[in-house]
Amino acid sequence: MYGYNKLAGAWMPLWLPRSSFLISVLLVLCSSITSTTFGYDGSMINGLNILPSYINYFHLTPATTGLNTASLWIGGCIAGVTWGKVTDVIGRRPALFWAAVLTSIAVVLQTAAQNIAMFVIARIILGFGTSASGLTGPAYLAETLPLHWRGWGLGIFNDFYYVGGLIAAGITYGTSFMASTWAWRIPSLIQGIFSILCIVIIPFIPESPRWLLFHGRREEAHHVLAQTYSDGDLASHVVLAQLKEIEDTFEHEKNAGETLSVRQIFKTRAARKRVMLAVSAAVFSTIAGNVIASYYLGSMLSNAGITNTTKQLQINIILNAFCLVCSVFGTYFIDRWGRKLTAAISTMLLTIFLFLVGALTKVFGNSSNTSGVYGTVAMIFLFQGAYSIGWTPVLYLYPPEVLNYPIRANGMGVFQFFLNGAALLIVFTMPIALDNIGWKTYMINGAWDMVMLVAILYYWIETKGKTLEEIDELIEGERHSDIPDLEKIIRGDKVHFDHIALEVEEEKQN
Repeated sequence: MYGYNKLAGAWMPLWLPRSSFLISVLLVLCSSITSTTFGYDGSMINGLNILPSYINYFHLTPATTGLNTASLWIGGCIAGVTWGKVTDVIGRRPALFWAAVLTSIAVVLQTAAQNIAMFVIARIILGFGTSASGLTGPAYLAETLPLHWRGWGLGIFNDFYYVGGLIAAGITYGTSFMASTWAWRIPSLIQGIFSILCIVIIPFIPESPRWLLFHGRREEAHHVLAQTYSDGDLASHVVLAQLKEIEDTFEHEKNAGETLSVRQIFKTRAARKRVMLAVSAAVFSTIAGNVIASYYLGSMLSNAGITNTTKQLQINIILNAFCLVCSVFGTYFIDRWGRKLTAAISTMLLTIFLFLVGALTKVFGNSSNTSGVYGTVAMIFLFQGAYSIGWTPVLYLYPPEVLNYPIRANGMGVFQFFLNGAALLIVFTMPIALDNIGWKTYMINGAWDMVMLVAILYYWIETKGKTLEEIDELIEGERHSDIPDLEKIIRGDKVHFDHIALEVEEEKQN
């Protein structure tokens, strides 16, 4: 519901909270539908791939297991090349709403699946919906959350992956004792709850101020900035500085001929670098090895010597809880360590642990040595923990930061395309690789992780403590506004405000 806000001088949602903190919390909760659904899906499929009732119902082989699992990313690839334009045209909030609706429809179809074909089609639609949310959500949060909350907000966004994972692990464990097909249909049906929550929250959150300003709705953008930064204080220096900085940057981009077209992401050297940085996060996070443990934990544990279904499901629950703690820990320090250092430390540690998983699997995989078997499980936990500390918060934080407004939505589409494409390749081939070469799979994976670490250290830039507009200087070599660093203004440092535009804005409020 919309109404005319006299203070803002514009039409605004009537139900928005007055508290900036509460608005930020609702923004994160609503946008986090993507990672919660993905996390739930990963843990659910992990559990289903262990359940005899699911395996026997679809008469699964390693190839069809891979197809059932990987079909999610087929839809994700399609969303990656189509939903960016939708997000730019209709806005961040409506795009997020329709993505949640599509996800809900897919969950119903997946739950009612009668054969592999129906299950796969449902998962393609599910992948489209969740990836559409994954494209829109991070861009929406990066553009709407205040600077001093952006790091933890986008970090927590992907930490919800393990919230969904933990819920799914508990549910699949509980339904595993059922003999009917409801053992796998119930976990599938519950997956839709997260999308419904997103739909319920959307009326209580504002549109992206940058989207509003780009479309000429300046007063509304000003009001949203006040709502997110200063509990609605339109005359706040922080709000006025941020508004002026965004306006200056947009003016520069329009004068430079930058548009919202797909061609813009390849048009200039700076745009290509931005997209490559975003794509590197997508590919690196996927090929790091996490996909094996996320979707084929049962195979990993079987190779390690633990074949009991109940024990595997119990380990799945504990692993998700452990990863959630690690990811929250990493998110807490993301603004202190920075994005680049966090990703580098995470990659270095997970590479070491992945090599150890491979070595221990080779030595103890077919043995009755209990200590060796549980040593392997411990390394799997440490590997997942190392991944969760760094890559979980960084994955959806870094790409929308390095992409500027003209290419943010389409660039996030490219990000989603490569994220889903790499996952599709890895998820479809991993069960075959684990079945044929076993422990060597981990060694091969660890080798390319070493290459990945070098690329991060050499190529990535650091974005912590910068507004989205200030990051331009790191990539293009120049700022497009003479507004002082917003972080200094937020801290209350003495800065020089010799800007006529700011004075005019303050006069308008008096």
